[in-house]
Amino acid sequence: MSPSPTAADHQEARERLAEAAARASRQLWRQVDRDAIRPSWTALLARVLAVVSGGQLAAAQATDPWLLALLGPSGEDEPDIAMIPAMFAGVTGDGLPLAEVLLAPMWTALRQVTSGVPVAHAMARGEAVLDVIARTAVADAGRAADSVGMVTRPAVTSYVRVVESGACSRCIVLAGREYGVSKAFARHPRCQCGMEPVTRDHRPEPVDARDMFDRMSDAEKKRTFGEAAVKAIDEGADIAQVVNARRGMESAVVYGQKILKTTEGTTRRGLAGQQLRRFDGTGARARSTRPRLMPEEIYKQAAGDRDHAVRLLRFHGYIV
Repeated sequence: MSPSPTAADHQEARERLAEAAARASRQLWRQVDRDAIRPSWTALLARVLAVVSGGQLAAAQATDPWLLALLGPSGEDEPDIAMIPAMFAGVTGDGLPLAEVLLAPMWTALRQVTSGVPVAHAMARGEAVLDVIARTAVADAGRAADSVGMVTRPAVTSYVRVVESGACSRCIVLAGREYGVSKAFARHPRCQCGMEPVTRDHRPEPVDARDMFDRMSDAEKKRTFGEAAVKAIDEGADIAQVVNARRGMESAVVYGQKILKTTEGTTRRGLAGQQLRRFDGTGARARSTRPRLMPEEIYKQAAGDRDHAVRLLRFHGYIV
């Protein structure tokens, strides 16, 4: 789809935040002692966590100004609802503590080394994993904040998927599709797609997958879809059928009946922890025993009921 200039600027700003976090993380990775990968990376971990979670916080903080600039103040909005950007930092889109996930590059490099891969190649592989983690964590935090911000604005009825040039084939076939405001956003690692709200007065101009395909150069088409797929599409095949875009894409990590939860912010000092502890009888325990749901799981449980979604978002500490 063709996003409004405000929405495009918002998405590009988040991409810059993700790139900056990934670049700074990679620079720290290059300080790892190759003869002592584990101890040197764990010594750097606090700095890496600060870099990536800082990017997440900045991405989440951009949501409210963006929605205000895009939609303006709405008399229908509830004045007592305020999103808490800090709740989107320090945790990945699938609800895992970011500090734990940032150990993955180290374990990747160590497995490669023990398998006989040259250290230089193993370190490069670890750096690639770190790049994916950093970019995805920042982008997911921004998208989750955008989603929560839209749910808390009654004027927003749905959102459309914003797909920019350079997107993968799986995302391109979803370009311009409209989803209910509480529908979890389908994305993959390093996905750069975003969303734009739809209201009675604000309806973005839709651009579908075929429009995007037709605007691409021959080289871009072959790089994105593959030569055989391009030939099939040019001959009239349906793009979605050729790409089979749904395969491999998930809305966060709600697989089957599993819930999407996190332990972040559930200690006695965390806002979500204080909220949850009122209801689970935790008492003097350091952490609430009640799971803290991620926004995507909240939308699933709310089943399209916006008021219930808002109640759950407040209960789990995302808004006040």
